[in-house]
Amino acid sequence: MKFDKIFPFLIFFVGLLVQVTIIPLVSINGIVPDLILIMLVYYSITRGQLYGTVLGAYYGLSVDLITGSLLGSAMLSKTLAGFIAGYFSTETKRDINISTFNFSMIVFLCSMIDTLIFSFFSAFDFNTNFVTVLFEHALLPSLYTGVVSILFIFSPFRRKRLL
Repeated sequence: MKFDKIFPFLIFFVGLLVQVTIIPLVSINGIVPDLILIMLVYYSITRGQLYGTVLGAYYGLSVDLITGSLLGSAMLSKTLAGFIAGYFSTETKRDINISTFNFSMIVFLCSMIDTLIFSFFSAFDFNTNFVTVLFEHALLPSLYTGVVSILFIFSPFRRKRLL
C-alpha cells in the first residue's frame, strides 16, 4: 500500500494534539473549531466518498477512545460527515471545491451534520430547549469551523496536495 493512503491516518494524531492543546486557547465562549473535521473534509474531497467514510469512522473512533466521550457518538457523526463530504468529490470539481470558498461551505455543511449528531448523543439534556441545543451546540461551532477553514484556502499548500 502506498504511503499517501496511510498518511491521513498518521497525521490525525498531530491534528488531535493541536485540537486538544492549542485550539482551546482560541475558543470564543467555549466554542472551538474542529480541525479534525477540516482534515476529514479535505481528504474526503480529494480521495472520494468511500475513503472519506472509512477515514471518518477511524477519526471518530479514535476521538471517542482518546477523549473519553460517549463511545460511538463521534464515530457516527464523523462517518456521516465524511460520507457527505465525499459527495463533492467529482473528478472535474475536486480542485474547484478545495481551492475556492466552496471548501468553506462544504466544511460548514459537514460540520453542521457532525455537531448535530454528536450533540444529540452526547450533549443533549432534557432541561434545555431544542433550539438552544441547535444554536449553541451546532450552528455556532459550525460557523467557527467554516471560518477557520477559510485559512486553509489561503494556505501555501493549496496548490500542491497534501500527501
